[in-house]
Order: sequence, then structure tokens, then C-alpha cells
Amino acid sequence: MTRIELREAIAGVPSLVLAPLPTPIEPMDRLSAMLGGGPRLLVKRDDAIGFAFGGNKVRKLAVLGARAQAEGADTIITAGGIQSNHARVTAATAVRPGMRAVLVVNGSKPSTPSANALLDELLGAEVVYVESPERRAPMIREVADRLRTSGHRVFEIPVGGSTPLGSLAYLHAMLELLEQIPPPDAIVHATSSGGTQAGLVAACRLLRLSTRVVGIAADGPVASIHAQVRANVAGIGDLLEKDPEMVRRGTAIEIDDAFFGEGYGIPTSGSREAIELAARTEALFLDPTYTGKAMAGLISYVRQQRFTEKQTVLFWHTGGQVGLFA
Repeated sequence: MTRIELREAIAGVPSLVLAPLPTPIEPMDRLSAMLGGGPRLLVKRDDAIGFAFGGNKVRKLAVLGARAQAEGADTIITAGGIQSNHARVTAATAVRPGMRAVLVVNGSKPSTPSANALLDELLGAEVVYVESPERRAPMIREVADRLRTSGHRVFEIPVGGSTPLGSLAYLHAMLELLEQIPPPDAIVHATSSGGTQAGLVAACRLLRLSTRVVGIAADGPVASIHAQVRANVAGIGDLLEKDPEMVRRGTAIEIDDAFFGEGYGIPTSGSREAIELAARTEALFLDPTYTGKAMAGLISYVRQQRFTEKQTVLFWHTGGQVGLFA
């Protein structure tokens, strides 16, 4: 497909206007110099999206929120951890059209909410606590059934907004990037529920780009993330009513869990270094759960000379800096 054809194919998908776009692309020359040279390093600043403290979830919720509104929903339900960026943006998105947000989160209610949990409270979301991640999906169904019985119109969003529709937002994002710069040789980003990666991979496949999309795993297991990305990519093809072969071949689904450490949300020595280096060289704020580990991956790749000096590598900053205050 051409860019014009892709833009036309997704133009009919409604989207809320939550914040001005595009987000800027900036060089990371000082970080590159600190690492001793190597590829040209750029950063796509989705952390700078001007709604609800930004991040990749804003793009997804613009599309998912529009679908909820089109279906006449008065309540949005989703799930995540206590410090979920997705839950925070979902709660904020619900506020704009006057909907109610219900967040199912795993963990105990904090005695003093901080960071995303504090923002969820300020936004007026109803928070339901469950003991484990495995209990989130059943509780979403339970709460949704209860609300529907009482006459509410409920729109359910899975963890991370990782659906083909949510992933479609990153087709828009990739077209946005291509209006700003030529296709980079590689995009490095944090991957967890897989929606962002699915959108980027699908865009590269549809446009027949040679850009690598490297997801640094912030969660696991890798096989589960890979399956979710693969399913969302296929689902994007279905949404656009395209030949399945158009999204089945091309850019590989690359997921690297070497920087995951001891578990989800647990900082590593590499992520701590990455957070400090990004702040002290580029005044970029990363978070310990997602972007810190993704940047640790990028830094390691550069140090290991896994990219050449002639290549351009873009770090897609997916936000999450609110997590610094947890």
C-alpha cells in the first residue's frame, strides 16, 4: 500500500480529539556521544502528548473511546495494575464525554494513593481491587454484568487497550512519523500487552517498509506477548478488510526479554542507569516499569554495536513517567 492508500483505509475509523498531534521527534546526540557514537539516535516523544500526562495509551484510548461513545456507552471498564498508565488514561478519557470509569486493578488498596493511583482517584474512577492479575478478567465480566443488569451501557476494554482497534492507533502514529522523517532503520520501544508493537508492525508490513520494530519486553512471557501482537496484527487486517497476506508477511515481530530482570515493575541495574543517562544527557524522563527497561535495551544494543554508524534508530517514548512518583 502507499501512504495515501493507508491513510484512506483508516480515515473512516472514528477517533476522539484528546490532544494536539503530532508529537515531536528529537535527536539524542548527547546520549549518543555518552555511548561513544554509533547509529544516529532519535526519540519520538509520545510522553509529551498533552492529555492526562501523555503516553501511548492516549492514542489508543482516542480510538477506543470513540467506539464506546458511538455504541452509546455510559461506562467504560478496564483493568491493570495499581500503577497502570492505561487505567489512568482510560479514566481521563471517560471524563471528557461524561462517562463513568471502572478500573479493576490487582493489589491492595493503598493507604495513601500516589502517582497513577492518585490520578485515578482525582479523576473520579471507581476502583475495584482483586488479589491477582488472573482475577482481573473475571471481575471485569462480573462488574459489567452487574452494571448492565442495573441499566448501564458498558464498554469493556482489555488490559492495555490491546485490541486490533486499539492497535490501529499506531497505524496513524506511523503515518505521522513518516510525515516528519524518512523511515528509520529500527524502532525500539517497550512492549507488554503488545498493542503498540502490533500497530507499528502492521504499518510497516502494509507500507512494505524495511524498518525493524524491536520490542523490549516489560512483561512476560515472551510467547504470550508474541501471540498477542500476532493476533492484533491479523485483526487489523480484518478491520481494514485487507488480504490477510498483506499483514502476514514483512517486518518480523521482535521481542527481547533480556532486560526484563526479576519481574514486571521491578527495576534493574540497567534500567536505573538508563533512567539516569536519559535524564542527564537529554532531559528525558523514563519510568522504571516500561521505558527505563526499553532504553536499557537500546543502550545495550548500541554498546554491543548491533546497529551501524550509518543507521538511524528511533526510540519511541511511550510515556509512563508518572511512575517515577509511585
